[in-house]
Amino acid sequence: MVKKIKKKLKQLSKTSYTYRALYNSLKLLKRKMMYRRIYKKIKVNDKMIIFEAFFAGKYACSPKAIYEYLVNNEEYKDFEFVWAFKNTKKHKWLEKNPRTKIVKYDSKKYYKYYAEAKYWITNSRLPEAIIRKDNQRYIQCWHGTPLKRLGYDIKGKGTNVLSTSKQVRKQYKTDAKRYSYMLSPSKFATEKFISAFNLKGLDKEDIIVEKGYPRNDFLYNYKKDDIERVKEKLDLPKDKKIILYAPTWRDNQHVLGKGYTLDLKMNLENMKKNFGKDYIILLRLHYLLADNLNIEEYKGFAYDVSRYDDVNDLYIISDLLITDYSSVFFDYANLKRPMIFYMYDLEEYKNDTRNFYIDLSELPGPIVKTEKELIKEIKNIESLNKKYKEKYKKFNEKFNYLDDGKASQRVVEECIEVVK
Repeated sequence: MVKKIKKKLKQLSKTSYTYRALYNSLKLLKRKMMYRRIYKKIKVNDKMIIFEAFFAGKYACSPKAIYEYLVNNEEYKDFEFVWAFKNTKKHKWLEKNPRTKIVKYDSKKYYKYYAEAKYWITNSRLPEAIIRKDNQRYIQCWHGTPLKRLGYDIKGKGTNVLSTSKQVRKQYKTDAKRYSYMLSPSKFATEKFISAFNLKGLDKEDIIVEKGYPRNDFLYNYKKDDIERVKEKLDLPKDKKIILYAPTWRDNQHVLGKGYTLDLKMNLENMKKNFGKDYIILLRLHYLLADNLNIEEYKGFAYDVSRYDDVNDLYIISDLLITDYSSVFFDYANLKRPMIFYMYDLEEYKNDTRNFYIDLSELPGPIVKTEKELIKEIKNIESLNKKYKEKYKKFNEKFNYLDDGKASQRVVEECIEVVK
């Protein structure tokens, strides 16, 4: 009977927000009951660290950078590492390292490892059911310097269509209450994180570790061989320049029962006609949209790299970044390469959806609102950095001054104790 009710609610959750909320509440209750049964029974292992990135979807970002620093550091040679993934088969290769284990996200073992590991390292929220013991440390890396408003700072008419403003704040509060440390790449980001996660209200302002973003170390340490490796892995032509198009998702573009809708606002046929001779284009969509992309007819010109784990690999092979409100441009700016901001719905996004933390006049590249303008700016790519040279310099001085290839080391020294 219970299984039938659960199955029915799961089906209804795809067609009704009310049933969706009820289904999620019951699922959370079950997880909480299960976790409470195990977390006191399992002793904390001071030499165990569990990692996950993007809700266990990828091997990437600051968790990856910190993990790789630790694995290659003699001081932590006795530590055990656990990575959580939704797709464990894809990442099984990590277990070639004898001190690394892979665990299925949301499995019983997953919760057992969270009850055991001394350190939790992630760049997204953890399941609400997980309880942090006093002698455990939760290191929240987050996943970028914010342009669009987050959490408690969202003031527009719209928020995530799957959650009300009240629910969004509750999610942020529940997670932030467990934080031991929160990483920040700059004074600017520190101020926004304190506000967005209500850290002052939680009396947690002092948990910020303002040491730079570990995720950006690679942008300073990569070699020419890394560029060749990525191009070969993706089977890309080596005689073409590369455009990376990485737009974010829109909170208000969700259809119940179908998910988030996709509108590239880019005519690939037109792009191929104008740039196919000299360029290829990599399409990096938000994970909420990735399943909706079909570009088979543009094979050889357009490549879907949405499921590629680490966006840093895509940065280093790209000659130009096109984005909108995604935070990717903060990181890409470390490379000092041209950027174009394709904000076709700027007024709507600013006034009705998220709004921004910074004045858009600070952006180190042109803002365009039509495909015609976009094509014109791509054709002027050689002059973009010259035109925005001074603005680019000021941008990096404000947002990326701590990025130098050594952030992982500084974060580890600050947050993770060497156990003899």
